[in-house]
Amino acid sequence: MKSDATKQALANALKQLLQKKQITKITINDITEACGISRMTFYYHFKDIYDLADWTVQDALHDVIGEHRMHGNWQQGFLDLLTVLQENKALILNVQRSIDRQMVERYMLREVEALLLPVVEEESEDMEISDQGKHAVAVFYTYAFLGVVLDWIRQGMQTAPQTVAEETATIIQGDFHNSLKNMYELEQTNK
Repeated sequence: MKSDATKQALANALKQLLQKKQITKITINDITEACGISRMTFYYHFKDIYDLADWTVQDALHDVIGEHRMHGNWQQGFLDLLTVLQENKALILNVQRSIDRQMVERYMLREVEALLLPVVEEESEDMEISDQGKHAVAVFYTYAFLGVVLDWIRQGMQTAPQTVAEETATIIQGDFHNSLKNMYELEQTNK
């Protein structure tokens, strides 16, 4: 098996096992037996189950935003992110509850930021706003979105991703532009 294929097989085995038991009850032997590889092969790729879980979360989120990184498509990118999280619900909830809550938050922060930074750039094209001002607006919305995602995860991902994305879009409709305009005005006042 090639390296990436082996890692993916281990990740899939972990996801399958998480459907039946908590991550703290899963052994490396369980994982290697489920995908038919040796313990030595496991340790060639990962130092422990938590390292595998970390890689699996990263892999699940990798490139999820993609082409949706602009104002007109951010809602679809956000929906895609929520959908991937829900597809990996057992993994995300186990990692968040059992291993390292900050790990999930760190990945979510990176993905949400990757979604919103291009939106802020696009919305500010006609404004002479500083990079610092754009960054401040992007950080604000990144943490707002992150809060929505983390609250949804804490509640067990019960609400449909489509509903969460639609509600979020409704709440902030037009706010990116208004926030950037307000930041521009503040910068002009402080000159």
